[in-house]
Amino acid sequence: MLFLLALMLSSQGLAAVVGAPTMFTKNLIGNEVQIYDFPFTTRAQWQARPAKEKLPLSMPVPFVVIHHSNIPPVCRDNRQCCQSMRVMQNFHMDDRHWWDIGYNFAVGGDGVAYEGRGWDVLGAHALHFNNVSIGICLIGDWSNSIPPTQQLKTAQALIAAGVEMGYIKNDYKLVGHRQVRDTECPGNALFEEIQNWNHYSPFPSSENDLMKVFEQSGSR
Repeated sequence: MLFLLALMLSSQGLAAVVGAPTMFTKNLIGNEVQIYDFPFTTRAQWQARPAKEKLPLSMPVPFVVIHHSNIPPVCRDNRQCCQSMRVMQNFHMDDRHWWDIGYNFAVGGDGVAYEGRGWDVLGAHALHFNNVSIGICLIGDWSNSIPPTQQLKTAQALIAAGVEMGYIKNDYKLVGHRQVRDTECPGNALFEEIQNWNHYSPFPSSENDLMKVFEQSGSR
């Protein structure tokens, strides 16, 4: 499913990455280009603000946490989705005073994956789980309806890419945000949908499950 190509980037090669959504993006670790089998928009392409600070994420992670944005609503094309990414980043940085957009990645209703903090940077999307997970937001309010098919497929392809590249454990657990925090996220309809996905876990099945995560994450 995933086709990878590693290249050393010259300044001209990097410039080619910036523009409309592409099928490849610059990896955050080292100077290599990775080719995905789904459309991907980099931070540069959606005109992200620089992160105030970054912390490394220890990989591979054992969890993938699925979110919805609620607001902004679903975006249907690249222009709208890039705007939604900027809106979310501004809210997270200016109102919540986080270092960057909270999610590692987002997926738009256009079926494009959008780079948030990326694979190897600690997110701010699920307290106590940030150091042990990749957070993926499906842009939109999915309380009463499921996301478009292309949005669901790209989210699943993104997870598969993370596994293949070694960022996510082969035996990872997939959970909805509401399973690890007191929240309605990722919406009732999307939460019901992800229970049919590979690796979905009815986590936590016991208090011991949570204690193990807290030990892994250094939480108390």
